[in-house]
Amino acid sequence: MKWFIPFLPKPAFVPVIRLSGTIGTGPRSLSDQALAPLIERAFAKGKPAAVALVINSPGGSAVQSSLIAARIRRLAEEKKVEVHAFVEDVAASGGYWLACAADRIWVDRSSLVGSIGVIFASFGFPELMARQGVERRVVTAGRSKSFADPFLPQKAEDVERLRALQAPIHQAFIDHVTARRGARLAEADLFNADIWVGQGSVDLGLTDGIGHLVPKMKQLYGDKVRLVPYGQKRSLAQRFGLSVVEDAMNSVEERALWARYGL
Repeated sequence: MKWFIPFLPKPAFVPVIRLSGTIGTGPRSLSDQALAPLIERAFAKGKPAAVALVINSPGGSAVQSSLIAARIRRLAEEKKVEVHAFVEDVAASGGYWLACAADRIWVDRSSLVGSIGVIFASFGFPELMARQGVERRVVTAGRSKSFADPFLPQKAEDVERLRALQAPIHQAFIDHVTARRGARLAEADLFNADIWVGQGSVDLGLTDGIGHLVPKMKQLYGDKVRLVPYGQKRSLAQRFGLSVVEDAMNSVEERALWARYGL
């Protein structure tokens, strides 16, 4: 017969939030709207010893990265709970933005980290259209409506305007990393979208050490620490394969992001 002893200390528990995939507003992406309920629950339940983020993301939307990271920081400060991020294959671009929401970032020796930059990518088809005898007809109200049209030759002024649009986004990313990592960052050019592996990211102050979720949480919070998983639930349409076309289109974009890191 088991007796209930009210004053016996309970083992520490750590909610574990898995952030795996590209970041955006698609049905399979990491978005603030989709993640908000589970992030809120992770911080609201009792008094966790810490919250752990398991990150495996090549990036995506800068806005969604910012919103998710801001939500994590707000709750961590309100609840006075330390946050640890554990990087699996990659935390690059927006994935690293999310990792910087943590107080400590742990990586595997082979994890890819960084890519603190902004990218705009598209295709151009003017020569193909000309060979096929296809004429592009565009009527706009407002000179910017045909900006960066993939069916027209690239214009130098469009490239300059794209760079002007990227600059404040890049600066917001830099400001976030600088604010979160502070004096830990090495005196090096860390913001030119380079990528580092494992210990290299530790040496530059982008991350804090080599470590995996279970042993690190046991080391910090005791051998009896309870790890409580929190993950995104698939929608009814996704579970029954009712969004095949949309999923296929999103998969192409997602595969392109992962392919940059050989994954």
